Amino acid sequence: MNILVTGSKGQLGTHIGLLADGSQHRYFFTDVDELDICRRDAVFNYVLTNDINVVINCAAYTNVDKAEDNEADAELVNATAVRHLADAMKVSGGMLVHVSTDYVFGGAGYNRPIRENDNVNPTGAYSRTKLHGEQAIAEVGCRSVIIRTAWLYSEYGNNFVKTMLRLFAERESLNVVFDQVGTPTYAGDLAHLIFTIVENENLRNLEGVYHFTNEGVCSWFDFSYEIARQAGATGCKIRPCLSKDFPSKVVRPPYSVLDKSKVKETFGLDIPHWSESLSHCLTNLLHK
Repeated sequence: MNILVTGSKGQLGTHIGLLADGSQHRYFFTDVDELDICRRDAVFNYVLTNDINVVINCAAYTNVDKAEDNEADAELVNATAVRHLADAMKVSGGMLVHVSTDYVFGGAGYNRPIRENDNVNPTGAYSRTKLHGEQAIAEVGCRSVIIRTAWLYSEYGNNFVKTMLRLFAERESLNVVFDQVGTPTYAGDLAHLIFTIVENENLRNLEGVYHFTNEGVCSWFDFSYEIARQAGATGCKIRPCLSKDFPSKVVRPPYSVLDKSKVKETFGLDIPHWSESLSHCLTNLLHK
């Protein structure tokens, strides 16, 4: 089986690459330099030439603030390119595994874990374009698994954990919002789910939309505090603050805890608590 991983240089793509070293299948890893998925002809040529059976789409326009001023660019990557991939899989009879986001529920006002079939309500350019990507897959009707996730971090790429570690070293104090609540997701854990699905023929038949994060709930303040505690960063005072103290063009989800009952029951998962996975990530970061 031939498997294409787009956006392979990012956090998630890098972790999938590490797992793929032990696979009997053939993986193709591309980023924009090797394959511009925004070009329909390039996508079809690559898929058909290499007889791709599964596409794992890790590519995305993820700069939430910048997307407000560049929505056309975000739409191109998060929706139009996704449609190209879906169309190619529809024609070839292959399967698309696509990663989406908790942001599609940004303005819905939920106060309990959000289920896959709950009403969406995007509140900005990033969330609108990510929802358009999901809708494109549904409209094309290819075989697909869509996984919504949140607060992704890892040892690789740019992310909240690595930013906090840098700021702890640079500052004596730091204000972090405590009125935005969700669940951090270690990219290595999400990669393991995707790899398990793709590698198992029986699991590949379990198509649909799933939610995946680590277990537990916290605010960004709590997350920051735990990063500092585990990393032994005692020189920076972390203080809670409100979102209104950081004016932004984007309305970020005040509550985006995702209900993982479906993904756990379907795939028999035992998902680690976010603090456990954070410890694993920090061990790798601080001792490599």
